[in-house]
Amino acid sequence: MEHATKTSKLGETATEYARLTPTMAMQLAAPHTWPAAILPVLFATSLAGIWHGDVSITLVLALLAICILMQASVNTLNDYYDFVKGADSIENQLDPTDAVLVYNNVNPKSALKLAIGFLVFAFALGVYVIAVAGWIPLALGLVGAGIIVLYSAGKSPLSYLPVGEFVSGITMGGLIPLACYQALTGTLSWIVFLLSVPLICGIGLIMFTNNTCDIEKDIEAERKTLSVLLGRDRARKAYHGVIIVWMASIIVFSALFFPSGLVVAPFMLIALYPAVSALFKNPLTPATRLQAMPQCLNLNIALGAFYAAAILMGGVARIAL
Repeated sequence: MEHATKTSKLGETATEYARLTPTMAMQLAAPHTWPAAILPVLFATSLAGIWHGDVSITLVLALLAICILMQASVNTLNDYYDFVKGADSIENQLDPTDAVLVYNNVNPKSALKLAIGFLVFAFALGVYVIAVAGWIPLALGLVGAGIIVLYSAGKSPLSYLPVGEFVSGITMGGLIPLACYQALTGTLSWIVFLLSVPLICGIGLIMFTNNTCDIEKDIEAERKTLSVLLGRDRARKAYHGVIIVWMASIIVFSALFFPSGLVVAPFMLIALYPAVSALFKNPLTPATRLQAMPQCLNLNIALGAFYAAAILMGGVARIAL
């Protein structure tokens, strides 16, 4: 899209940009992706509640806000770097709300400042968490912030490589629950990281959905994502395999660690059959991207809620006994 221009007193031509409105800022933050930030906190809170009892609501809310702000920063940085590198255009971005800089003639520097602002606000809230829980959440938070930058910035960002799904899954689905659990309980337990495998699968699948739908666009932009390397047919087979592992891991971990919560499993399988079936049938093409992304996000919400219910059910049943 061509930018409007104006001439200064010195005869130089400068770009005249539209103002970044609150609505545009919210679109850049992409609230529809926030389940990837909310579910890890829900998971960590559930574990802390049944294993340690008392949980600070104020601390939970602070951790939730920090995770959402970090997710909003990732989303905004992705849009910024895709725009300045020319990867996004009107031709390959059909949804105006998913390509704010392309459709609204906004100064890309405003988006960059917004992303940095999200991170600064997150670390400001982190001061409270550090005061309560010590330096370990800070260390894990710095690792997460570094990954956020590497994920989007640089000549070869992680999102352009066949590791994007693994990095986003392990960071959001593994490290964040680990940090949240430590902040809430004062205990750094690697069993929490193991139990985070379902979240790692689900959050990684969000990126896998996006990249498989965008194979043609990514080839044109010279992105070497996992989906590009596999091709759509093999990517879809791997995609279906991740869904199966995702659901199976919830059942296995429930049986091993929260046996009483296993009662949730049949309800989960019956309730989610239509959603899983729809994702299996989705060809994951550019034309079906607008259906595939909500389907994957909704499945994340549903499976995350069932997993948390299984954890809590296991804890409540033990207490009752």
